[in-house]
Amino acid sequence: MRSCRSFDVRVLVTIVCGLLTGIVLGLGIWRMVVRINRGSSVSVSSTPVQFCRNGGTWQNGRCICTEEWRGLRCTIANFCENSTFMGFTFGRIPVGRYGPSLQTCGPNTVNAGQPQATRLCGVSEYGVIEALNVTIGNCDKNLEILEKQINDISNNSQNISTDAQVLTTDASKLTAENITSATTVVGQIFNKTRNANSEAKKVAVTTVSQILDASEDVFQKAAENDNSNSFSNLIEQMENYSFSLGDEAVVEPNVAIQSVSRNSDSGPSVLFSVQKGSSDSLVSSETSINKTADELKPDGQTELQILLNTGGNKNSCGFVVYQNHKLFQSKTFTATSDFSQKIISSKVNASEQEQNNVSVKMVFNPTYDKREFQLYSYACVYWNILKKDWDTAGCQKSMNTSGFLGCQCNHTTNFAVLMSFKKDYKYPKSLDVLSNIGCALSIAGLAITILFQILTRKIRKTSVTWVLVSLCISMLIFNLLFVFGIENSNKNLKTSDSNSDANPNENKIPETDTIETPNPSCTAIAALLHYFLLGTFTWNGLSATQLYFLLIRTMKPLPRHFIVIISLVGWGVPAIIVGVTIGIIYALSGNKSYWELDYRQEEICWLAVPKNNDFARSPLLWSFIMPVTIILITNIAIFVIITVKVLWKNNQNLTSTKKVSSLKKVLSTLSIAVVFGVTWIFAYAMLINNDDIRIVFSYIFCLFNTTQGLQIFILYTVRTKVFQNEASKILKSLSSSFDRAKPMPSMTPLKLRMRMYNMLRSIPSLNERFRLLEPSVLTEETSLS
Repeated sequence: MRSCRSFDVRVLVTIVCGLLTGIVLGLGIWRMVVRINRGSSVSVSSTPVQFCRNGGTWQNGRCICTEEWRGLRCTIANFCENSTFMGFTFGRIPVGRYGPSLQTCGPNTVNAGQPQATRLCGVSEYGVIEALNVTIGNCDKNLEILEKQINDISNNSQNISTDAQVLTTDASKLTAENITSATTVVGQIFNKTRNANSEAKKVAVTTVSQILDASEDVFQKAAENDNSNSFSNLIEQMENYSFSLGDEAVVEPNVAIQSVSRNSDSGPSVLFSVQKGSSDSLVSSETSINKTADELKPDGQTELQILLNTGGNKNSCGFVVYQNHKLFQSKTFTATSDFSQKIISSKVNASEQEQNNVSVKMVFNPTYDKREFQLYSYACVYWNILKKDWDTAGCQKSMNTSGFLGCQCNHTTNFAVLMSFKKDYKYPKSLDVLSNIGCALSIAGLAITILFQILTRKIRKTSVTWVLVSLCISMLIFNLLFVFGIENSNKNLKTSDSNSDANPNENKIPETDTIETPNPSCTAIAALLHYFLLGTFTWNGLSATQLYFLLIRTMKPLPRHFIVIISLVGWGVPAIIVGVTIGIIYALSGNKSYWELDYRQEEICWLAVPKNNDFARSPLLWSFIMPVTIILITNIAIFVIITVKVLWKNNQNLTSTKKVSSLKKVLSTLSIAVVFGVTWIFAYAMLINNDDIRIVFSYIFCLFNTTQGLQIFILYTVRTKVFQNEASKILKSLSSSFDRAKPMPSMTPLKLRMRMYNMLRSIPSLNERFRLLEPSVLTEETSLS
């Protein structure tokens, strides 16, 4: 009868556990189906999938193409194919660019590794794209040598200009010293007193355009060491050069220079416009001049427009457009993004006294992704040559057509609009009901398990209790922080579409082009989550190490001071990793105001994800994924060893319990898998690119890991004999109180209570071989093996 009753209890427990598991799985599947249906019912974007081809990106209602393609969908070729000419081989070259030859200077030359020649890809008068002339450089001259030859520019300007152009073709190889030397050389070529020929000056414009392709970091270093004021001199000389072209224009991908000749019949104003193109590069067809305009006339395709009012002055004037701000290195304004920040110069060929009545009006239509950023503020500025920085004197904002940023200044020079943006973060929704229930059950289970392990610590080894309690404490604190602190409180802040017109009279230079709302508490929560989750995995690893010593190396005692060692490792190693990570990120941040976003995300208070697939610099990779992967691999290896050599090893001494040993083996295997954190391997399956597969594994991961604390409670507390005895006493006490309060003559309730009591008493505890927390039994198991 007793065996039948035990069998009935085991069947009942199995059925109940199966029903609970089925319910939870059913809720998870139902939740997943509802989420998929909601996703499929969302209206399809007005932009077709892969509408922009060949690397083009959809931005603000149009395709932004790479330089090699153009057209509505970036499907029209805008390059010269691979070619060979005069013994030199060239790869694909975008229109308007010079491409380097595959042949490079020899190792024994000054320019070792640099291309021997360049070739221009242009468009014929009939509109045919074709590769043009080849320019051969000098392998025995570098930019530093050319800088020393500037005194000979009058006699050798063409060769010096050509050599400089060839040496700057590959901007990715330019150093800060190269930038300084190149700007010095071309600045002197533009200098009227050097008497360089006109062709050399046109080639120098190409050199300036190529230099502006160098990285921002290189320009910053060059500006710091620019003792000869080469940047300022180049800017001034290019302004003067803009008077000398008649009505012609010289347009390169990063620089456009337009001259305007005027006479007594000319109007008082000149309008210069730059239209939007299919790429970010400047082309000659996008610039235009209107000598009779008397007001700004921007349209939907206008990117930049400036109206120069010369008053009664009829002298020639010139305009220079820079594609970016790299020659204008500011100390007060920091640019951290790749937003389009065009610089426009306008100047009249007259003395300073004659320019007193000259003024300008401008409109800018900045290029940025409006789906991701919001324009926060802007300032109308000009480049102060004396201060070598931006200044607002004489400039103010003006109200203009919606979508344009208006400025007006009472003088002429290099103008710009310095803009600051606020990222439009997509904050996630709060945790749903299923996640909250799972976390709540885990928190309750972990709290009870900690109390139970401490109160019953005398029946097992101290090290066993300490490891499990430390694991539960770390997991409990992490769950509490996750539930109550993972959301960034910034999500509740109200943001407007634009603050640019909030105070049009305030023309203040922003400190940076991106505005972030600091939240130190979110950073602290991210650091604590980082620490306690790493601590949880560390204690998982220590638990695996301990069980390896207890079950595999049973004949050897634990190392001396084992508790002290594991305590230092379990709580100290995560602290070192978190502290070093934050310290390195703070040190590398330099002058950035909000270094926290290099460590954490803004959307949630957790480690920052890689930007632009830059995994090598991601704190998530080095300070979390890597150590967790090492721990998981070690734990899985130990898990396999213990499962094969201990849990599922055939033991002839257990023949009397063969009928129930399989159930005990399964439960013991699950117990170890849970405490080892093996279920976290589902997190790696979530990295699969396939959305359907990833969403399935994400729900499986959520199901197993949000209830990990509950699993520990069931497997390590509920299944112990001590807990069952105490639970039976409590039930018996409650039953007695209920009987005294409400006596029932029928025997049915009494039989039911007795059956429940017998069920709790008859549930078998873990077999002596599988009670991993009973060291005295482990000794007996070792002798049986």
